[in-house]
Amino acid sequence: MNATDSLASEQPAEEASDTLGHVHFLGLAGVGVSAVARLMAADGVPISGTDAKDLPVLEEFRRAGATVHVGYSAANLAAAEAQVGQSISTVIASSIAAAGNPEYDEALRRGLPVLHRSQGLAALMRTRRSVAVAGTHGKTTTSSMATVLLEQAGLSPTFAVGANVAGLGVNAALGSGEWFIAEADESDGSLLNYAPEVGVVTNVEPDHLDHYGTAEAVEQVFVDFTERISDGGHLVLCADDPGARKLLQAVREPLTARGVSITSYGTAAEADLRLDELSPEGGTVIEGAARAPLRLSVPGLHNQLNALAAIAVGRRAGLALETCAAAISHFQGTSRRFELRGEVGKVRVYDDYAHHPTEVSAVLQAARSSLAGTHGRVHAIFQPHLFSRTAAFAEDFGRALTAADTVAVLEIYPAREEPIDGVTSELLGHPVLSASEAVAAVVAAAEPGDMIMTLGAGDVTALGADVLAALQALR
Repeated sequence: MNATDSLASEQPAEEASDTLGHVHFLGLAGVGVSAVARLMAADGVPISGTDAKDLPVLEEFRRAGATVHVGYSAANLAAAEAQVGQSISTVIASSIAAAGNPEYDEALRRGLPVLHRSQGLAALMRTRRSVAVAGTHGKTTTSSMATVLLEQAGLSPTFAVGANVAGLGVNAALGSGEWFIAEADESDGSLLNYAPEVGVVTNVEPDHLDHYGTAEAVEQVFVDFTERISDGGHLVLCADDPGARKLLQAVREPLTARGVSITSYGTAAEADLRLDELSPEGGTVIEGAARAPLRLSVPGLHNQLNALAAIAVGRRAGLALETCAAAISHFQGTSRRFELRGEVGKVRVYDDYAHHPTEVSAVLQAARSSLAGTHGRVHAIFQPHLFSRTAAFAEDFGRALTAADTVAVLEIYPAREEPIDGVTSELLGHPVLSASEAVAAVVAAAEPGDMIMTLGAGDVTALGADVLAALQALR
């Protein structure tokens, strides 16, 4: 499958936001679309939009004066025009709004340009120095870290990331500075809609094979992404990741010919930005002869590597190494990334979006490292996400989950997919329980000092509240 096959249209992404006119959003409550809408509204663009459900974020838009509809209807376009007092000139759609959606179909009937959310974001990015953070894992955390770093350093960046940033409270905001930081999603190939000054690649691994078909196609989309970096720009990538190292070998020569500089980061000896003297809290960042202490409030080597990528962005922005390391110490995390949901009876309950074997392994290892020196154990409830991903990585998921002391696996969360014959949660080799059974099992196993984690990209996140309630009921 071509990397752009699932995008909403082939409309150019280079149109500036001040030429878009009245913009109507489909899937307004979604995390990606709401970020673009929030930024456009702050930039003075007249907006309206629709979502299938009346989620809390829609009330925010209503309070800001936007025209919002719940439930799709072709008539919503005319109603929005009447309320805004201006004809719709552009429609921006989420990945799931497509042919068959009555407002999408009405937009096409009118001949309106229909942009993918990433194309709308790219239009906003044109007027600023832009950073696009890509990679199979760590995009949200890395882009959030870079945002906090630049914010703490006084550069007031504009940002759009895949989750609310702790301390900032939102997933997107219009800053007064020259920098724009955006998360670039490879799941549907939309990362190719950006043309950043700085491109970040945290890692390259097979995923989203329902879209790409082969690991080679996944690798190619990251090669294509580096080709989108502007002449004289900068590439940041992880020297510890085999896929990123392979990418560097493929693109170093053509990038150098275009004046694109490169920073590699990691614990590897050859890394340009290297982490040494590792500890659970961080380590020492080394760049040439310069050294700076790194201290983080989020656990795990994967987060330390994400911090190095953010520091590389800060260095490109002209900040001193020590300034970058000090600024990033203020990062408090993002929603659904090792997020503490609560504590009852000295049992802490965390939630994480991990939905790939590498992510599951990293977060469970981070959990174990945070319990180092104690007798605390880790209890996991994991919900596989997508039948295709489960089929491709069942054995890897099974191995990754062994890092927990006890494991309960839920049925597969289908999201956009239909079932695949023979593909069930049993393939992971761990007990498969209902949601209520899983909650009961981890609560029964937990003792003071232990940690319970809900893991996955589906609705498993809702179980954190149930776990806390069950723990409280035992007191």
